[in-house]
Amino acid sequence: MGTTHANNALEDMRIAQNADRTFEQAVEHMSPFERKNLLLNYAREGDKKSTRTLLDAGRGNPNWIATLPREAFFLLGGFAMQEARRSLYIPGVDVAGLPKSEGSADRFKTYLSEHGGQKAAEFLMNALHYASEQGYVLDDLVEEWTQGIAGCEYPVPERMLHFSEQIVGQYLQQELLGGKAPDVPFDLFATEGGTAGMCYMFYALKSNFLIQPGDKMALMTPIFTPYLEIPHLNDYDLDVVDIKATTMADNGLHSWQYPDSELEKLADPSIKLLCVVNPSNPPSYEMSEESRQKLVDIVRTKNPNLMIVTDDVYGTFVPGYRSLFDDLPYNTASIYSFSKYFGATGWRLAVTAVSQHNIFDDLIAALPKEKTDILAARYASLGDNVPGIRFIDRMVADSRLVALNGTAGLGTPQQIQMTFFALMALMDTQGIYKTKMIEIVHDRFNCLWKSLKLQQNPDPLRAGYYSIIDLELWSERLYGDEFTQWLKRNYKSLDFVFRLARDTGIVVMDGGGFDAPDWSIRVSLANLNIDDYKRIGDYVSSLLSAYATVWQEQREKNAQQKS
Repeated sequence: MGTTHANNALEDMRIAQNADRTFEQAVEHMSPFERKNLLLNYAREGDKKSTRTLLDAGRGNPNWIATLPREAFFLLGGFAMQEARRSLYIPGVDVAGLPKSEGSADRFKTYLSEHGGQKAAEFLMNALHYASEQGYVLDDLVEEWTQGIAGCEYPVPERMLHFSEQIVGQYLQQELLGGKAPDVPFDLFATEGGTAGMCYMFYALKSNFLIQPGDKMALMTPIFTPYLEIPHLNDYDLDVVDIKATTMADNGLHSWQYPDSELEKLADPSIKLLCVVNPSNPPSYEMSEESRQKLVDIVRTKNPNLMIVTDDVYGTFVPGYRSLFDDLPYNTASIYSFSKYFGATGWRLAVTAVSQHNIFDDLIAALPKEKTDILAARYASLGDNVPGIRFIDRMVADSRLVALNGTAGLGTPQQIQMTFFALMALMDTQGIYKTKMIEIVHDRFNCLWKSLKLQQNPDPLRAGYYSIIDLELWSERLYGDEFTQWLKRNYKSLDFVFRLARDTGIVVMDGGGFDAPDWSIRVSLANLNIDDYKRIGDYVSSLLSAYATVWQEQREKNAQQKS
């Protein structure tokens, strides 16, 4: 922190000790992402008065993109236009027809050979070879790709295009199930990002009487904020039980695992739903094998009707990751987003996976007649056999308020891009991409914590996409408990993040908004360059030191008054 900013910060802190807290109290009621927008405004105002660079470590949007599957997407687009003109072409007005299936695979191979110098052409040729090994009819596959990228048809099936579902399903087996096929096949619903998957899931659970106002649900915290906020909306009004990750490592820092005493809460059969982000957001740690086995045992022996929603978006940043969807496929629905791993937040690509034998369908079948009658009326437009409509297909219908089910589904160009992301990972048999993605976030993690002078032990469960800095724990180590208690008495925790934004141009998110410790901050390790994380660590250290300076001044003043 520069000398001028440091002096201004000290003076502001002296004034702020007994200031009115109306502003902080109002901000506390905002969602963390609304707070982040406010913090960005603070940081930009400070930027106008200095030559510093704004560093936004609050957002989870990565600063990388996977280029090869995108280049393949664009190359396919040129071929799709050729195919469209084969079926219909009106010169002068740029109108063409719809790509057709017959002979399309051979024509595509010829097209790719004409672009043989491009890496994307090699990728697509390898993709055709991979598809052939899977037994796919290549003409039909190429038709799905060309019509899909052209966006000339509604998504059919609405839930997900046929080959897209097959290929993405294989990708999930590789990344979430340890590479093995499930005992029971699962179905996929392609959605507009993971957030859409969350919304559709909650709405379908409510619409089918699987959760109702006043029901108990559990959240494994800290957790991504929508899972904290959605249950309390008047649409759902659920009674939330927190399962807290409170374990500590040998070095006295958080290990972000769940003690048995917390997991035992799930033995209560009145808890109907459990939501978990694994690896966690914001701590960014995979659930330990001990906790997994404990949870599995509790579900199988004490709460067999527990519905589980697991958000697996960060699983690809942990080598050998396995989802709860692998351990408890009957009870679990998995939401997986392509946004972080492939740098594709703007594409809005995600899938929800549900086993073909699942708790959701069985609980719907066991509903009393008065409720099944209501559902029969709700879904009557979908066909005569409403009891036979599976939960995942009800999700699709509910995503369009049932009446518009025929126009449901993720845009077909998005599904083709999703398929190419999945194919890149499936064909990367040496794991080159995964190794580099993990290396990037871990190098940034190490740089941040080295600048904080807090030693973090290696942990194979650490995804490292985010990091939480517990300011209370850190301040005790540096300045002692007396200072920490003074800090908590005289300032609100939000004071730290707002002051950091205004005085240094660094934006982070307060951990309290994620049900992390109140005096903590979340730093995204995905969206800045490695050297920026040293700057963040240095400035966070300097700001805490400035608070300590004000404390020391007050101690000295009090001592003088007593003497």
